[in-house]
Amino acid sequence: MTSTGAARVRSRRRAPLWAYLTALVLVPLLGVGALTWGIARQRTVEAASAARAEAAVHAVALLDAVRSSVEEEVVPALSLAVMDASAGTTSTGRTEVVAAAERQQDQITFDRAQRTTDRALALLPVGQVGAAAADRAADHLEAVRAEVEAAGLDVVDVYVAYLDVTKGLMNAERAAAAAANAEEAPLATAQATRDVELVAALTQRAGQVVPLFLSEQLSGGNPEGYAALSWENAWVDYTSAYRQMEELSQSDLRVAWADGRDSTTFTAVDDVLAAYADGVTSAAMTVDQVLSLVRAHVARSTLLADVLDVAVHDAQALAAADRRAADASRVTALAVGAGLLLLSVAGAFLLGRTVSRSLGLLAGQAEQVSRGSLVDVQVDGPWEVRTVSAALGSAVASLRRIQDQARAVARGDLSNALLDEPLPGPLGEVVHASVRQIVRSVRQREELQSALAHQATHDQLTELPNRGQALRLTAAALSRGQRSGSMTGLLYLDLDGFKAVNDNHGHAVGDEVLRVVATRLRDVVRAGDVVCRLGGDEFVVLVEPVAHEGDLLELAERLITSISEPIGAGGHTVRIGVSVGVAVSRDGIADADVLFAEADTATYRAKRQGRSRAEVFDDVLRAQLAERAELEAAIAAGLTNGEMELHYQPVVDVADDRVSGYEALIRWQRPGHGWVAPDDFIPVAEASSLICDLDRWVLHEATRQLAEWRRVHPAAPDTPEPTMAVNISGRHLADRSVVQDVADVLAASGLPPALLVLEVTETVLVDAPAALDNLAALRALGTSVAIDDFGTGYTSIGQLRHMPVDTLKIDRSFIGSAEPGHEELVALIIRAAHTFGLTVVAEGVEEPAQLVRLLADGCDHAQGYLLHRPLTAADAGALLARVRSTTG
Repeated sequence: MTSTGAARVRSRRRAPLWAYLTALVLVPLLGVGALTWGIARQRTVEAASAARAEAAVHAVALLDAVRSSVEEEVVPALSLAVMDASAGTTSTGRTEVVAAAERQQDQITFDRAQRTTDRALALLPVGQVGAAAADRAADHLEAVRAEVEAAGLDVVDVYVAYLDVTKGLMNAERAAAAAANAEEAPLATAQATRDVELVAALTQRAGQVVPLFLSEQLSGGNPEGYAALSWENAWVDYTSAYRQMEELSQSDLRVAWADGRDSTTFTAVDDVLAAYADGVTSAAMTVDQVLSLVRAHVARSTLLADVLDVAVHDAQALAAADRRAADASRVTALAVGAGLLLLSVAGAFLLGRTVSRSLGLLAGQAEQVSRGSLVDVQVDGPWEVRTVSAALGSAVASLRRIQDQARAVARGDLSNALLDEPLPGPLGEVVHASVRQIVRSVRQREELQSALAHQATHDQLTELPNRGQALRLTAAALSRGQRSGSMTGLLYLDLDGFKAVNDNHGHAVGDEVLRVVATRLRDVVRAGDVVCRLGGDEFVVLVEPVAHEGDLLELAERLITSISEPIGAGGHTVRIGVSVGVAVSRDGIADADVLFAEADTATYRAKRQGRSRAEVFDDVLRAQLAERAELEAAIAAGLTNGEMELHYQPVVDVADDRVSGYEALIRWQRPGHGWVAPDDFIPVAEASSLICDLDRWVLHEATRQLAEWRRVHPAAPDTPEPTMAVNISGRHLADRSVVQDVADVLAASGLPPALLVLEVTETVLVDAPAALDNLAALRALGTSVAIDDFGTGYTSIGQLRHMPVDTLKIDRSFIGSAEPGHEELVALIIRAAHTFGLTVVAEGVEEPAQLVRLLADGCDHAQGYLLHRPLTAADAGALLARVRSTTG
């Protein structure tokens, strides 16, 4: 390097550090200034938006006042028109003197109403939102008044003319509310302006429906110029706006609405219109009835105006608060930004000078360390510099420890305790932490593998081996018994009265009872015996070896005695029993499924003969198993020979009494036996793979039938189509073929997937978690999923949010129960299901009072004998045809 270049380098090095720091700080300072300006500008925009929203809301109030005043003119105007029309006749029954006095009083009222309307119009400022519409309404109103004064309009024309005026004002009022709601505002203000829009919409609908209704009453049909409108359509719009009032956000507004909605002033009009809309009455109204309805309509409009005043007041207050907050925030931002700029410039200069001196000293010490001289580092200067100095000092200390370890290694002192410590400094800590993390990860993986293996073979609630593990353990025991020539026993336990525990005390208490039962079973059996939970309230005890069959009966009696003792759970004391079926491996039985079937059959006999007892599988039960095998063969033959038939029970929309779908129910007419009840053959099919064949047949036939109905009775545009619900067994749902089976029937029938509802019991979801994957895949096809008989299994309400389901069907035992608390439980289930976005179907509705309660609780759909019994395909199709003709 030349001397000139070295001089330039030294010159650059001599530049003060504070100058660089100051220059560096200037860039973010400029950013602070730009950010401050941007914030101030944004606050200005927000203030302007809030002011516009406030003005628009004020315009809504003024326009509504004008509209209300115009509607108040209708009563005297109509009365004058009626009197002018009846002048010279005696049909009214009034003398000329009385008629003249009444007309003079109506004229005074008409003049007073005009003055009120004119004052309201004068309050609208020029250029305000809706001012142009108000001007047009004022011009139109003057013409109408002149016609009324000159008696140039009949009763219908008067109503139609005033309807035109109020329609223009209501449109302007709605536009002003929409303009206020369109402004960007905080959530509370946006909700308040939305409230104004909702109330304004209801006011508009309320102002339309009565004039249209009276116009039809007075003219005997729609008046000229309003043929496209009908009061029935306006009534539908009004009821829709009425329901949307439930979305009001402001508490005082909800109170005002509730007070007004429940008043006789409000309901007087709705009762009349509802009677005509529902067909309760169709008689033409008299003139006095018309005038009475008009007065009630004006009173209701005044009430709605009061509610709108509350909404407008809330929205204006919030918009004004937003505007003031934005203005204050803008001033604060400007002041803070200016102060920060000034303080930052001064602070940058002082900090630069201070840091430069401290860093100069630190740089010298660092240079010595870099040359290998582990000097003591002086800690001085600003906090940041002291931090760097302390860090350099720690690094020097770490290097000294590494130096000591190196010296120990160099001396061959490998037994030095210093070598057992982690490497000093951050690098040593990272290495040591990495080793610990690796060890910890290996241990966690081993623990996780063990936990997963345990979960796959054990019941999560009781920690007992589950059904699959029970079968494996039983098969292994039978194999050992075959080799040794010893007997193996299996006790099948089914709890008695457990469902009542769930129904009366809830599933949490039921779960605790199951855990207590598991503990008692483990305490009674021998050390080598195995207790397993099959699911629900069913357990088995595997006993090996067995010396005498009597030992198994003695064990069964001890189990019955233990379980029958009172159980304390959830602050309650409950009692349950248990029915025990005993099966013993005889004749070299090595099939675990056979032994399970024998023990299960014995349990069934124990239940039939009084419960809380033990029964041993014998020749009689073996004959019953043979009978079951014969029934299975008959079911298979019935499927092949076309003996199965589907009946369809309609599902009804609770709110509008409309058939919204059907549930397919299988029926079997067995040759030589007649109709076989589903409860007699479905459980047999569920115990084997036959249930999958039945499911496939029902899926195929039900989807084909609904597709045929859709072809013969097509739905009108925008009309909901009926769904078809089909039950899917737990065994079929757990089978990997179920997704393809559903996809095949949908493709064969051409039925849209959304119209197929697959019903599964909640017990399946609890006992077969693997079925959840198939259920999710079925939903991915586009089908809906419903939990059938909800409340009879062990699913908690909180689990619903995690399940791939769309609909919840409440079991009939809850709907028809008269036990205390069941009605509240049904209401709770409905609310919880709606919270999780699920629709609700109530099963087994058989009494009108039940349907009334379900409607009050907000239940979506219902089915039961009160509504419809299961129908043949022909009758169900005829019902659908009637529904189509009615809705079409």
